[in-house]
Amino acid sequence: MSAELKPFAGRAGIVTGATRGIGRAVALELARRGASVAFNYAQSAGAAGELKSELEALGVRSLAAQCDVADTEATAEMVKRVKDEFGRIDFLVNNAGITRDNLILRMKEDDWDAVIDTNLKGAWNLSRAALRHLLRQEGGGSILNVSSVSGLVGMAGQSNYSASKAGMIGLTKSLAKEVASRNVSVNALALGLVATDMSQALDEAYRQKLLEQIPMKRLAEPDEVARIACFLLSDDARYITGQVVQVDGGLAM
Repeated sequence: MSAELKPFAGRAGIVTGATRGIGRAVALELARRGASVAFNYAQSAGAAGELKSELEALGVRSLAAQCDVADTEATAEMVKRVKDEFGRIDFLVNNAGITRDNLILRMKEDDWDAVIDTNLKGAWNLSRAALRHLLRQEGGGSILNVSSVSGLVGMAGQSNYSASKAGMIGLTKSLAKEVASRNVSVNALALGLVATDMSQALDEAYRQKLLEQIPMKRLAEPDEVARIACFLLSDDARYITGQVVQVDGGLAM
């Protein structure tokens, strides 16, 4: 890729939950465009090592940190380490997320807590820590929260997941108003079904039923999501903030 096609050259940031699926695709696309990328992992040290090598093979710096995004102190330490090693933080992608689906009367309290803590508190933790640097940095920066159409319309059997993703949308809009004057943009993606391990694990009959509800009759590819994410983190989107971009093939329109 030529220099003029590397708009993120000299920039650095964090993508959470990047060892697979959407996060991995976003991290690699940012690296292709010249960004140095830090990411966290919980237990998958092998996958983290592979991703780090792939990122560095693209000619950028990479940092892999074992960190639970639900841990406030650990996330603050991770962000400080990224700033110390890269010298700057220009973007944050809050992508880390889990599901623990069940009907509410069958859902365990631990399953509610785990999803809210990872998906919503994790985004709050990282945003809070990263903004300490973004707000002081000349040129500001960008935060992108990876939400879901489940947070817009709700999904049966996903009271925890839908609540966490709706919370991320509220977080996005609140933070956007707080930090806009300091040249920091905050936006969200509301994703539909994406071709990842999570969607492949769905019961086939249920998966086909969901596909029938998507006007475009297919799942999104992770690389498609990654390109949209990179646009919202780029200079071309500097006047966009507080927005929720639906990437769902028309599922929730």
